[in-house]
Amino acid sequence: MDNDPASPLVIGVVGPCGSGKSTLIAGLEKHGYSCRHIAQEHSFAKHMWQVIAKPDILIYLECSYENSTHRRKLNWLPRDHEEQLRRLTHAREHANLIIDTNTLNQEGVLAQALTYLKS
Repeated sequence: MDNDPASPLVIGVVGPCGSGKSTLIAGLEKHGYSCRHIAQEHSFAKHMWQVIAKPDILIYLECSYENSTHRRKLNWLPRDHEEQLRRLTHAREHANLIIDTNTLNQEGVLAQALTYLKS
């Protein structure tokens, strides 16, 4: 899946708030990838990620309630996080790569994504 400048892949990144979508996208773009931040967690339309972003590859970032609220200083209840996960179910089921950001720092998340994209 090496990035071919003549035919750039579009990488979509989804996940709950605080999962590291913006950070991963910034890292991937430094490596020449074209990325789309997909705010699927805010949409009731489960296919939104397919219709609007039309990614060639979809990366799903997992993040726990505890990490989401800590990273983003969110004043949430667990049910708020659970609702985002529900809205992300379709995207997660169709993701090409799922990365658990609970156990990795941002360099580790980027490394996993780059390893997958270069395979």
